[in-house]
This record gives sequence, C-alpha cells and structure tokens, in this order.
Amino acid sequence: MSSENLPQSPESPVGAGQSPVSSGQSSEQRRKPRVAVVFGGRSSEHGISVVTAGAVMSALDRTEYDVLPIGITRDGRWALTADDPARMAITDRQVPDVDQLAQSAGGAVTLSVDPGNRDVVVGEPGAVPTVLGEVDVVFPMLHGPYGEDGTLQGFLELSGVPYVGAGVLASAVGQDKEYMKRVFTSFGLPVGPYEVVRPREWESNRPAARKRIMEFAAEHGWPLFVKPARGGSSMGITKVDDPSGLDEAIEEARRHDPKFLVESLLRGREIECGVLEFEDGPRASVPAEIPPVTAHDFYDFEAKYIDSAAGLVPAPLTEEQTAEVRRLAVDAFEAASCEGLVRADFFLTEDGTFVINEINTMPGFTPISMYPRMWQESGVSYPELVDRLIQAALNRSTGLR
Repeated sequence: MSSENLPQSPESPVGAGQSPVSSGQSSEQRRKPRVAVVFGGRSSEHGISVVTAGAVMSALDRTEYDVLPIGITRDGRWALTADDPARMAITDRQVPDVDQLAQSAGGAVTLSVDPGNRDVVVGEPGAVPTVLGEVDVVFPMLHGPYGEDGTLQGFLELSGVPYVGAGVLASAVGQDKEYMKRVFTSFGLPVGPYEVVRPREWESNRPAARKRIMEFAAEHGWPLFVKPARGGSSMGITKVDDPSGLDEAIEEARRHDPKFLVESLLRGREIECGVLEFEDGPRASVPAEIPPVTAHDFYDFEAKYIDSAAGLVPAPLTEEQTAEVRRLAVDAFEAASCEGLVRADFFLTEDGTFVINEINTMPGFTPISMYPRMWQESGVSYPELVDRLIQAALNRSTGLR
C-alpha cells in the first residue's frame, strides 16, 4: 500500500503517548492518569469482553498510566480483579470469566454519581469501605447490552468521568441493529433488505409475525439470517436454509434478545474498515476482507475468536473501491454521531456496490481482532492505538458536546 493512502497523524499539543503535564514538570512530579479498564458484564458476550480487556491491559504503558482493572460479573456485581492479562486469554477453547479473576467473592466496587467525586470505593461485607482514589478515565471494554449500548455511558456521564468511545446516543444506535439501519437509511447510506420482529408482536400474534417473515423470504429468497437485534460477536445468529429451520433460529435469537431481525443473504465479499478519531476528525484505516470460512456456515463466534479465522489486510480492492469504502465508513461514523472508534462492516455485492451491514462502537481488541490489525497496517501500532483512544477521552468533556 502506498504511503499516500495511509492516515497521517497531525501534530497536536498532547499527542499519543503523552500525558497532560505542564511545562517544566518532571515525570516524577506528575500524577499518572488512572485508567479504569471495565470489562465482563451481564451480556452473552461476557467472556470475549474479558479477553478484549486483557489484550488492552497488556498494551497499556504502565510508565504513563496507572491501571485499575474492574470486572463486572454475570450477575452485575462490580469487582476488583487481578491485574493479570495472561489469565484473561482464551484457553483450551474456553473464554475466561470475571468470577475467576475477582479478588473477593463478595466485595463490590462503587463509583459515585456525584460529578465532583471520582473516587472509587471498594467494600467488603462487614468491613469499612476503602477509598482507592480517583479515576481519570474509564476504558469500557464491554460488549453487548448493559455496557456497549449506552447504559454504562449514561452512568459515566452522570458521574462526570471521561470514557473511551461513543457517547450514549451513538452507543445505543450502534447496539440496536434496527435503529442503526434506520439512521443509515436516513443519511443515504445503502443497507440490505431486512425485517424486524418486536417482542410484543411475536408474543401476541406469532402467526402474523411468521407470515411476514415468510413473505420476506418469498420476495428475497432463502437462505435467511436470523439474529438478535441488540447483540454482537455473531452470538445468536443462525443461517436458515428453508422454512423448517426458522422457528429454531428464532428461539435461538430470542435467547439473546426478545427483539430479532431477519436479513436476506447478500452475495458478495465481506469488507471491514476501521474508523479512528484524530485531532482533525475521524479517519478510516485501510480496509480488510473476511474470506469465505470453509469450516463454518458464516463468520460466526467460533470462527472469529476460537478458530482464529484470518482476514486479509489490506483487502485486495481497487484504489476506487478502497476510497469508496473508507468514505462510507467515515460517513457511517458521522451519521451515528460516534466518537473515538468504530469498525464498519460492509458487503461488496456482485454488482460492485458496497452495502453497510453494521457498525461496532467497541470492536474486539483481541490479538487477532480486525480493528487493531487494520490500524497496524495503516501505521498505528496496537499500543499507540490504545494510547490515542485514552488521550482523546481525557481531552473530551462529559455532558453535552
């Protein structure tokens, strides 16, 4: 790839790898920013969130930052965890769990909703709570509902604590595939055919909802993809080849989310592109291609995280196609009012048209994840990428902006 296509980092008063320290102040005199890495959570993506957080913690420069690992258990308890990224990796095809990492089986971490108080407090049953000091920024490595969907972002806004990534609205839009597609359509971005079935409709008039899905299939053909409306990591998604598999696929999707989508198969190539916010605005990385996965029906959770399916970085596209998908990725970032980072996923259809499938406002950061790989190829190393995201969050206020 020629250097002219790579994103160039502009000069800035506080660049990557720097902490905001006044002139003449030595590194010994300054207080390193404390980064709370929050991970785990109540969604079905709990395990991959732990893996992602471990990779980020490994990349954080401990000479520049104090790191405070906070895991959220599957039942919602916030817990201090061991600062041990090695224990946060996939082992023997099993993803880790916050309960395995928590320093206490009963202790709970709390953060005040008082914007004037950023102290983290940890309490143990029957003991006086301990104040651990202030948190300067939160790196929310949660995937799925109860973390990536605007809920945690809203809490941090109330607390006045800066955080990495999209705000409340963009996080919610990025999590809900129905409204994501509606926003993209309103901004003129191309989306594929889809049908949404909401909980009340399925529970009150299942025959009518199923009839609508069958009409959709008659118009667009089989196979169909049935997926949770608010989920990620390809969990709960089923490729359905004919009507006999439809009900089972719907129940699988509804195990993860009572609202689900039905999408038609778009024949073409799967292309991804990363967007990162620089001082002068968002820029797109070189794109990547997800080649056909022969051992799986589609690019599902096992292919992504267990079997380490390899993407092609950069994608073998023409210069015109590369420019177009990068433009569309930034347009999607702006349409959803995103901040920090986004991975935008597209199909390059057989007629040469790009169709956006979805965006991910907190994409995977595991060593094999496509987002960091695309930026590595674009000239931004993994540690620099993590650092840049934290610095952007430190320099961005909470509240209306």
